[in-house]
Amino acid sequence: MAAALMALVLTSGGAGADGTVTPEIWPVPARALAADPVLEARIDALLGRMTLDEKVGQTIMADVAEVTPADLARWPLGALFAGGNSSPGGTGLVPRERWLAAADAYHAASLVRSGIPVIWGTDAVHGHNRLIGATVFPHNIALGAAGDPDLVRRVGRAIAAEVAATGLDQSFGPTLAVARDARWGRAYESFGSDPALVARLAGAAVEGLQGRVESHVPGRDFLKDGRVIATAKHFIGDGGTTKGIDRGDTQLPEVVLRDIHGAGYPPALAAGVQTVMASFSSWNGAPLHGHQGLLTRVLKDRMGFDGILLGDWDGHAALPGCTPGSCPAAINAGLDMFMAATDWRGLFQDTVRRVQTGEIAMARLDDAVRRILRVKLRSGLFDRPAPSERAAGLPEPGAAAHRALAREAVRRSLVLLKNDGNLLPIDPGLRVAVVGPGADDIGMQSGGWTLDWQGGTGRNDLFPGATSIFGGIAQAVTRAGGSAELAPEGRFATRPDVVIAVFGETPYAEMAGDRPDLDFGRSDGGRAQAMLQNLKAAGLPVVSVFLSGRPLFTGPEMAASDAFVAAWLPGSEGAGIADVLFRAADGTIAHPFTGRLPMAWPDGSSGR
Repeated sequence: MAAALMALVLTSGGAGADGTVTPEIWPVPARALAADPVLEARIDALLGRMTLDEKVGQTIMADVAEVTPADLARWPLGALFAGGNSSPGGTGLVPRERWLAAADAYHAASLVRSGIPVIWGTDAVHGHNRLIGATVFPHNIALGAAGDPDLVRRVGRAIAAEVAATGLDQSFGPTLAVARDARWGRAYESFGSDPALVARLAGAAVEGLQGRVESHVPGRDFLKDGRVIATAKHFIGDGGTTKGIDRGDTQLPEVVLRDIHGAGYPPALAAGVQTVMASFSSWNGAPLHGHQGLLTRVLKDRMGFDGILLGDWDGHAALPGCTPGSCPAAINAGLDMFMAATDWRGLFQDTVRRVQTGEIAMARLDDAVRRILRVKLRSGLFDRPAPSERAAGLPEPGAAAHRALAREAVRRSLVLLKNDGNLLPIDPGLRVAVVGPGADDIGMQSGGWTLDWQGGTGRNDLFPGATSIFGGIAQAVTRAGGSAELAPEGRFATRPDVVIAVFGETPYAEMAGDRPDLDFGRSDGGRAQAMLQNLKAAGLPVVSVFLSGRPLFTGPEMAASDAFVAAWLPGSEGAGIADVLFRAADGTIAHPFTGRLPMAWPDGSSGR
């Protein structure tokens, strides 16, 4: 395999740092939405009356923590985002009512200056994960283990409903990265390492969030009934960086970039995704935020994408000569909307000046604004009522049906890696002890991008309505006449018949989650291994439930376990694990293990 790849590198003429591409080798996806002359004429009329300030404003998405409704009435910004730690009014966690009130205020303010409604997006990567009480679904790597497009579609639908129920318009998902190195700290945001798997789930993820748009009638809101604008990310190659370094360099020939890391984009475009987010990473030394060849010549011209090409969090500032407050190179390369995290005012003023001096051509600015207006008109934002009105009638975040769906997703994502003596599934009538740091920690089982950017709140009271893994086990065994004891340190009041050990990675997100190797025991300091060996020495049968955002080398831990389950990052519905670990009260198997590894499990401590 390595020899074949090297031959491909030597013969395919991969692009260098100059960013040259060959657009004609890229696919041309089917168009989900035909050109609409009536809609385009409406855009022409809007462009004809907009001032330069109003046009530039449309190209800027600012963090809500840095923008008030009064600002929006003065500065005609096109979009807002709630970053990983941002909420209405700042950075604290606030209830649904505060989100709705803020959405109403921003919406009304955006209409004062230009009459063009603002888009508000958020990183709802596995649920509306900044909102207390929302359903937290398993991360994408777990959905990849389940491998079912219909499940992915239904999960996306539920996430969209919970986001829309707080008055927001857009989710920054799905992530379509093909994670090729599990050392990457965002591996869990990928469906897996197989491009065919990512391609199979990509369109379903878009349809879940955004709805099926092929039946769209011009002028009708295709985001009705609680849908949101979907965002395919991060274009392109973010899952292939050298050594798995986040925001690093993907060093591959163009055909490999296309066939592996581009696999999810044709089905996402065919499903009608309206936004694509550029990657923080580089391709063969050329930063993607300034890659005119890939952003414009491939994605827009060749692949026919006519929606919004969005930047990532100040990603434009990584380009040579750019800062958070100044980057004509990004918009000239094809970026339509900056995600301006730290200096949106400076970026606004600088971009106006760059257009006035001709450094940014008016035609390029008009093209960017046309795309933004096209998405706003297609999605019905011009004709929709205030956010609180359109949220009326939608299910409450954390609705019972959504929690049941998340529990199903947990069940179907579990992968059984070892089961000596057919210990699993367990008789629920036994005395069960549950040990380990993840036994009763909803924050740990949910992972990063949960309540805050890096996750790890460690407080179950911040997850009302959720169930820890121990909580689900206790429910299952109590109903069947058994007993469950929580003993995080492995010290029991009563000797159990079987022990369930829950351990794994502590939460992390991008950058902080990068690892130098895949040896779990090294990063854990050997604590889990020692715990398991003590249990084994006591003659107790042990089931290990491993929480992680990626496959890790767990040879010693697996050797000290009778059964070993890869549970990924299951989210708020920990009871889904008990559904599979235990037989039904009548002894039957209600939920067998069906998950399959979406990435290879390392067989050595180096993980290579």
